[in-house]
Order: sequence, then structure tokens, then C-alpha cells
Amino acid sequence: MKKLIVLAVLALGVTFSSNAQDKMMKKAQKTISLEQTTGEFTQKEITVSEGTYVFEIANNAVGHDVGFVLVQKGKDITKPENHIQTAYVTEVVATGKTQKSKPTTLAKGEYVYFCPMNPTSTDNILTVK
Repeated sequence: MKKLIVLAVLALGVTFSSNAQDKMMKKAQKTISLEQTTGEFTQKEITVSEGTYVFEIANNAVGHDVGFVLVQKGKDITKPENHIQTAYVTEVVATGKTQKSKPTTLAKGEYVYFCPMNPTSTDNILTVK
């Protein structure tokens, strides 16, 4: 009986530790919210500090699904291997909806972002200081 109680307490301790880690990770990550309208992002330039971010992409009356691509500035944006794949939204974004990416760690530097489904400019700049 004592062994069962000890095992139950140990199992709960692991659960509490896991929950505490999850809460710390959620606090450590921030959200970058971007809105797409027909042919463009409403935010053309963004500056943030180094860290972990979730991209939240809103489709404001584009009329079709949209997506999100983030690439380090200077790399060929047409090559998927240069895309920061964790920044992709987890589902295409339908008109009037919002979708999020996975957590993405950003180091200092410049990045470009665009939508391959809503012909947006590739001059949108994300600067990480």
C-alpha cells in the first residue's frame, strides 16, 4: 500500500513539473499578429527582440485562403528549404479567420515575410534586435 502511495505521489510530481514547464514556455513565447488584406499585409515592418514567437495570421476579406512564409533576408524565397517552417500557419487561413504558427525562435537579423497564396509583396521586413 505504501509503495502505491509513493508511486502516485511521484507520478503527480512529474505531472506538476510538466505543467509548470508548459506554463513557463507559454510565458516565454510571444505573439506576432499580422493581418492580410487583398494583396498585402497591413503591417509592412515589424521590430522585435530575440525570442520565441507564435505568428498569428488574420485573413481580413481577402476572398480566398491565405498562408504565411518567413525567410531570412538574403536567402532565395522561392526555395522551400529556406523557409522557416515552424513559422508556417498550422492550417491555411480562410476569409474572416485567424490561424497560428508553431513557436518559432528568432535570432538577431532581418527576415522577409509574404503570402504565397495572396500575392503580397516580399518587401515586408521583420527585424530582430
